[in-house]
Amino acid sequence: YESPPLVQDSQATLELRAWRFSYNARGIIEIPNYLNGSKTAVVCVHPWGVDDGQGWKTPEPAGVAFGGTPTKNGDIRRHAGEVINPLLKRLRPHVNTLLFSLPRDSDAARLKAYRSINHNPTASERAAGKCEMYRQLAAFDYSGNPVPAALDLSVDLPVVDYFRQFPGIDASDHYNRAGFWQLPIPVIDTIDVHPDDIVFYDNQGYPALRDHLKNKGIKHILMMGYATDMCICSTTAGYENLRKDFNVFLVGDATQATLPANKTAAHATNQSLSYAALNLLITQVSWIKSPRRVARDTSR
Repeated sequence: YESPPLVQDSQATLELRAWRFSYNARGIIEIPNYLNGSKTAVVCVHPWGVDDGQGWKTPEPAGVAFGGTPTKNGDIRRHAGEVINPLLKRLRPHVNTLLFSLPRDSDAARLKAYRSINHNPTASERAAGKCEMYRQLAAFDYSGNPVPAALDLSVDLPVVDYFRQFPGIDASDHYNRAGFWQLPIPVIDTIDVHPDDIVFYDNQGYPALRDHLKNKGIKHILMMGYATDMCICSTTAGYENLRKDFNVFLVGDATQATLPANKTAAHATNQSLSYAALNLLITQVSWIKSPRRVARDTSR
């Protein structure tokens, strides 16, 4: 179905089509939208820099991080470089704010390495922060325990015992080593971080994120990142929070879902987007047009 325009800002500088699915309408509804870029933020959720040469690595022989395995993390790294980074470069001059979300708190190294809602580091601070971040990442011992060589299974409930002792995903200290999740997680290396871009840390809480965006006059969110079925949904900067206070558009092909038991993310991402489309507007890279440049808000 074709819908009349939904968002119709005066002085619109961004054009985008979006779609959603309705069981009651018995199909897909496509909706044109016209956004004022000065009221628009791009939010890239959890672009973790792991297995990308910056020093943070999936522990061997059986650790789990981000996409799950080093091979899957390599696929995400390529996707970030080939899809997300070009889109960010294209949108950056046309939107008010570009924001990345990362886990935990703003530790001392990342507080200097990246601009945040609380601090805008100088060039020398950025350099020092990155050096400290890389030093910490390089100093860690990325060796963990292997998968169990034997399991203690009962006669009556062997399946219960099997998965209790050997679950499909375990990112605990046993496999990842104590301290792994306390390391400073960088933005993935295939995404360029501009000095004006914001890094928001999940533990700062949604009210702080909401208020920061509202204070900048943001009404619209273009969302992308990882993973479509997990962090993009339910972390601090995920759409389950943001859609309560902003007009959220999920850029479907600028996301990837987790893909256990699959070689590519295509089917998993499609399924995740299909489910999200029940309560969210989905767009894609080629549907976002930016015919006019707008001034970015680079104030503290």
